[in-house]
Amino acid sequence: MTPDARGYFGSFGGRFVPEVLIAALDELEKATAAAFADAAFWNEYHAVLRDFVGRPSPIYQSERYTAAVSAVPLVLKREDTNHTGAHKINNTVGQGLLARRMGKSRLLAETGAGQHGVATATVGAKLGLPVDVYMGARDVERQALNVHVMRLLGAQVHAVSSGTQTLKDATNEAFRVWAERIEDTFYVIGSVVGAHPYPYLVRELQKVIGVEARRQVLERYGRLPSDVVACVGGGSNAIGIFAGFLDDPEVSLWGVEAGGEGAGKNAASLGAGSVGVLHGSRSYLLQSEDGQVLPTHSIGAGLDYPGVGPEHAYLKESGRARYVSVTDAQAIDAFHEFARSEGIVPALESAHAIAFARILAAERGAHDLILVNLSGRGDKDLGAS
Repeated sequence: MTPDARGYFGSFGGRFVPEVLIAALDELEKATAAAFADAAFWNEYHAVLRDFVGRPSPIYQSERYTAAVSAVPLVLKREDTNHTGAHKINNTVGQGLLARRMGKSRLLAETGAGQHGVATATVGAKLGLPVDVYMGARDVERQALNVHVMRLLGAQVHAVSSGTQTLKDATNEAFRVWAERIEDTFYVIGSVVGAHPYPYLVRELQKVIGVEARRQVLERYGRLPSDVVACVGGGSNAIGIFAGFLDDPEVSLWGVEAGGEGAGKNAASLGAGSVGVLHGSRSYLLQSEDGQVLPTHSIGAGLDYPGVGPEHAYLKESGRARYVSVTDAQAIDAFHEFARSEGIVPALESAHAIAFARILAAERGAHDLILVNLSGRGDKDLGAS
């Protein structure tokens, strides 16, 4: 789906930003339209994904993880095999090339689990652009390995000590800094969130996941999956794989949010939130009755965000996708069991999708096929799991 001229997916999206950012967003929207209409941009993008990132990422059929509950094939889209170990690099490559095309001399990013920060730092090093990454102080501590990698790649990592010291606060600070340095700085946003055109821009760069997966599943199995499953924080890996199947009504789409420790201590914006405005767009978020953003919790730092991309809000309300949640305990169990049974250590974020896939598999049969987006690898999570 393409947003309308105002940047809305149905009634979700738009631009709710200070006046100082309107000109920057207008500039970005025009640059995005020009780049997307230019075959040379896409040729370079796909060449970098092929030669630098290692795309296409493979699909792989799990042999043992769901065997005790179902004979349904469980197929993984292996975004964990990408350079930097997650889906984030698809987006940062495209935004980095766009920044260079626009003549920007510095990259700015926010990060939670650190994978987007690592991916932005990687692209900055490749393109010769300095990078500043803003990260909540709590996340700096629990994702120390990724912080070290970002600094090794030459990025400046700024710990944000305000608020809950997590992704929301890092995003707040990144927007504030961008407003001060619009002329020379490109904000590489990490998910399908924020003001228009960011949700659309990031979706178009991440849909390579779904386009590849649809082709790969058809080639190998001769049929489409019955179900596509992905974890949802801001929502870019899920939108990326959903994009390949939105026009296939027989394919059920499942977004798995962070159920955390239950009511009042989770990050399930679509399941437990309400409609409001956060970081420039109208969508679902966790907020109090008077509109104050609530604290969130998830064992997966990349899911610990109080909102969700506006396209997901549209997919929820239209009924095209369904959204469920998985608790910290379920995700940790899946993290360990999947590693032991499959020889693959998933990111804790991805473990939420894997945990739900096993629940879903028990309801499906051998005539079905469940496709799971394995959005990242779990090296970064060894200390938290």
